[in-house]
Formats: sequence, C-alpha cells, structure tokens
Amino acid sequence: MALYSVGGNLPRIHPTAFVHPAASVIGRVEIGPGCYVGAGASLRGDWLTIRVGAGSNVQDCCTIHGFPGVTVRLEEESHLGHGCIIHGAHVGRDVLVGMNAVVQDGAVLGERCIVGAGCVVPAGLEVPADRLIVGVPGRVVGEVPPAVRKNKQDGTRWYRELAARCLVDFEEVATERCEWDEVGLESWTSWFDELS
Repeated sequence: MALYSVGGNLPRIHPTAFVHPAASVIGRVEIGPGCYVGAGASLRGDWLTIRVGAGSNVQDCCTIHGFPGVTVRLEEESHLGHGCIIHGAHVGRDVLVGMNAVVQDGAVLGERCIVGAGCVVPAGLEVPADRLIVGVPGRVVGEVPPAVRKNKQDGTRWYRELAARCLVDFEEVATERCEWDEVGLESWTSWFDELS
C-alpha cells in the first residue's frame, strides 16, 4: 500500500484492517479494526483528519478528503460503494453510500441511512437515522425498507470477512501464473460460498 506522512503525521492502521497495495493513505488517517480499503482508494489526511470506524469498508476508487481543519468521520460499519466521494462529511454508523455517490462538505448522515448510487448529497444536509436518500441533488424519499437494510448489513459483513481473508492469503502473482488453460472456471475455489 502507498502510505505517506505529511507534516510529520503518519497514518494509523489497525493490524486487523486490510488496505490494498494500490490504495493511497496520506497523513492523519486512522483506519480501525476489521476495515477493508480497496484498490485505487485515496484517503488524504493532509490538512484534515480522517477516521474510519471499525468494520467499515472503503471500496475501489473512493476518495475521502475535505477542507482544512475538519474531521471526516466514517462511524462503525460504514459501507462506501465503488467510486464514491466523501468530502468533509460525517457518515453515521451502519450507513451505505452507493456507488459513485458524492457526500459534500458538512453533510451529516444519521445511523443506518442509505444513499443511492449516483446521488449527490448537498453540503450541509443533515439526514435523520434510517432514511433513504436519492437523486441529484439528493433528497430524502422515505425510510429504509427492512429488506434493503438486511442487504446492506450482509454486504458490510462480507467486506469484513474479505478483509480478514486478504490478511491471510492475498498475494501478488506473476503474469505467467495467470495464463489461460482449458480447465477454466471449474478450477477456481469459491471461499465466498462459505459466507452464506
């Protein structure tokens, strides 16, 4: 992983967290127990502080940053979908921010909220717990349905288990080990089947 200090501030990463080697973590960033940070994610704590709570996941190509002096918080069990941006916001416990969504400065997402894919949560918007936010600009359209809540919690659990798995057997492999053969997909192991 690409870890950098700036202004004498070093990232702090819990030993049970997995940060992909192609992620970038800079400065005042704290990544808690059991977290997963995917390839291409950028957590830039150069002039601000970033705190990622236990059991959270920051998926591939997410960006976390903000204005000078703020603290960006992802509370426990936060779930950031591929390519989303959190800029100067507070993400409550057990929240899902959908793929390619943007949560702008000063926004506060209450516990168990879900932000739809592609949504833009406006700066300063404060959303109560258990709400579903969609659209551009983002607006609250109701409470999170129980089935959607369960899907979110399952997904977050899968990422916690993926973090643990990657700490055990994640490795870079040489190109020649990946050559095509006629055995194909049948030769792949499926540890994910054990999660259901």
